[in-house]
Amino acid sequence: MLLRNRAVVALGLRICSSHVTKGPLADAVKHSSDMSEFREVFSKAKHIAIITGAGVSAESGVPTFRGKNEKWRKWLSQDLATPEAFSRDPSRVWEFYHYRRELVMNKKPSAVHLALAECEVRLTKQGRSVVIITQCIDDLHRQAGSKHVLNIHGSLMETRCMSCGHVSVNKRSPICAPLKNKGDPGPDVPDAQIPVDKLPRCEERECNGLLRPNVVFFGETLDSHILTKVEKEIETCDLCLVVGTSSIVYPAAMFGPRIASRGVPVAEFNINTTPKSEYFM
Repeated sequence: MLLRNRAVVALGLRICSSHVTKGPLADAVKHSSDMSEFREVFSKAKHIAIITGAGVSAESGVPTFRGKNEKWRKWLSQDLATPEAFSRDPSRVWEFYHYRRELVMNKKPSAVHLALAECEVRLTKQGRSVVIITQCIDDLHRQAGSKHVLNIHGSLMETRCMSCGHVSVNKRSPICAPLKNKGDPGPDVPDAQIPVDKLPRCEERECNGLLRPNVVFFGETLDSHILTKVEKEIETCDLCLVVGTSSIVYPAAMFGPRIASRGVPVAEFNINTTPKSEYFM
């Protein structure tokens, strides 16, 4: 478990450890020799950037789609989350994302989400700012109450039209009638093979174009507007926390090291060391 106890990540209020190397956090908390320095830095920081990854949502029961969860039916998740896969078989890809949407809709924010939201509220009252730059696409940060969230990989609860480009929030369950009770991840479950004209369609100005999940597929670039906002945060923050991310997916993996290269403190909160741990406190 990444962060079992909310007190572990109250961020400057009740923080226990900036680095844990193994096992459940509740059983393996180690006090860093840098904690006193971290507390001092945190108390003075005016603009804090918090980079979060799948480990934060894993505490809510959302699979990370790596390791034992990397397959949906007989396909690797990374092979389904591509523009080529959607073009070849939009029904299969929509089944996959329908499964993910329905799974997330039944989850609640974890102690980590709640602590980060509480941190933002408290610091805002002090005239300080907190921004969450997240790789998660589940919207649990917003459900927890965080206001300043940059979803760099998009959102499962949004759709984008392949014809007119319109983006809209869509929390329907199911998102369309033919997907009801579809998406079972079992390896022997056959594809539903839903006709394209029965898949989610755009309702904007009678467009009726095919909708896709408004997420960043593998091989696609990040939304330029979001990336511009992220760049601003990277260049102006005076403290960065990296929470629950393996730091192996780019470009997000380089956000922390880039901030550290400015001489800004970066503290990592993870179960294990990552390829970027050497850059941080």
